[in-house]
Amino acid sequence: QVQLVESGGGLVQPGGSLRLSCAASGSIFSINRMAWYRQAPGKQRELVAVINNGGSTNYDDSVKGRFTISRDNAKNTGDLQMNSLKPEDTAVYYCNADLLEGDTTGYRYRELWGQGTLVTVSS
Repeated sequence: QVQLVESGGGLVQPGGSLRLSCAASGSIFSINRMAWYRQAPGKQRELVAVINNGGSTNYDDSVKGRFTISRDNAKNTGDLQMNSLKPEDTAVYYCNADLLEGDTTGYRYRELWGQGTLVTVSS
């Protein structure tokens, strides 16, 4: 069964850093797009950063210059490095991926979500 598992959340002081990781496991033929979303209490889920299989990235304006998204295609993993964290970055962060499940004999499109990891920025 294909799934995404996140790790790396926690409590950090304002100005601090955290690194989130997302690992895709199962029968994966290829991963196209990987992204990180977040959802703060009482707010809608929003896109934070996205990276395609060629390495092109895009960020929400609120995190530009502070967050960096990356991926390792060989390992089917993705990371979100978060620096200069602010209290308003507090949220549950979700990994999201568009991928092909299967192998060279056959595959199908899947969109997957991780279970979420809580990031709390507070003094």
